[in-house]
Amino acid sequence: MTHPENRPWRGVLVATALPLRDDLSVDHDRYAEHCAWLVANGCDGVVPNGSLGEYQVLTPEERARVVETAVAAVGGARVMPGVAAYGSAEARRWAEQAGAAGCASVMLLPPNAYRADDRSVLAHYAEVARSGLPVVAYNNPIDTKVDLVPELLARLHGEGHIHGVKEFSGDVRRAYRIAELAPDLDLLTGADDVLLELTVAGAKGWVAGYPNALPRASVQLYRAAVAGDLATALPLYRQLHPLLRWDSRVEFVQAIKLSMDVVGRYGGPVRPPRVPLLPEQEAAVRAATEKAVAAGLV
Repeated sequence: MTHPENRPWRGVLVATALPLRDDLSVDHDRYAEHCAWLVANGCDGVVPNGSLGEYQVLTPEERARVVETAVAAVGGARVMPGVAAYGSAEARRWAEQAGAAGCASVMLLPPNAYRADDRSVLAHYAEVARSGLPVVAYNNPIDTKVDLVPELLARLHGEGHIHGVKEFSGDVRRAYRIAELAPDLDLLTGADDVLLELTVAGAKGWVAGYPNALPRASVQLYRAAVAGDLATALPLYRQLHPLLRWDSRVEFVQAIKLSMDVVGRYGGPVRPPRVPLLPEQEAAVRAATEKAVAAGLV
């Protein structure tokens, strides 16, 4: 493992896609195999029950079992579940469930049932931090309408509520401001298509989408970027970017699952309200994935 044990969120942690059968039931056996395959191919860990894992449309029983399945497959130190919920008490219960399952950290969105103010955000993270597990914040202002700006992140970190942040705003300038205001707060790249920029800016990890389909090439890209080896990283980034940019699109779950299918893994269907890709979207993802395969990136 490339990260110190006391910061298990460092390195490449894959926000795992969740395999569903044709009847849309969860295939836990296939999910366990997928988690183990990702780690065997160089990834440092997995993030179950993130947006890519379709946690919003899982039953509580399914959601709990997904975490337990990941831990059984790769060990709790490598598992950082998403514990997002509308209520702080529910999010704390999910954090406690993760701790009971053996996980070493959790990832938490801000409250997003409404546009929460700073006081609500602080109270939310304080409540979940009481679970005892280290919390990595997840900033996704595009989808949640709540923006964890650097000043707010610094306050959350200063009060001991968070240890890292998955940054999905796409604004790479924030990396430098976060480092100034909270130098001990670990910045994690949250959007695949700004990986190189944020890693060069000092990100300590990558909560990643496209390694679900292309783990080896993605890990090679990340390691080269961390090492400052731009001669390796930049050409690889250019090759992968037509796929990586899908991670920041509305259809990211469908796109990544399709790429998994194309490379010979199992992506499978999505649950409603998500719907299949449009024909032109499917063609674009399929062509970009096949080009990556032809280039030897799988």
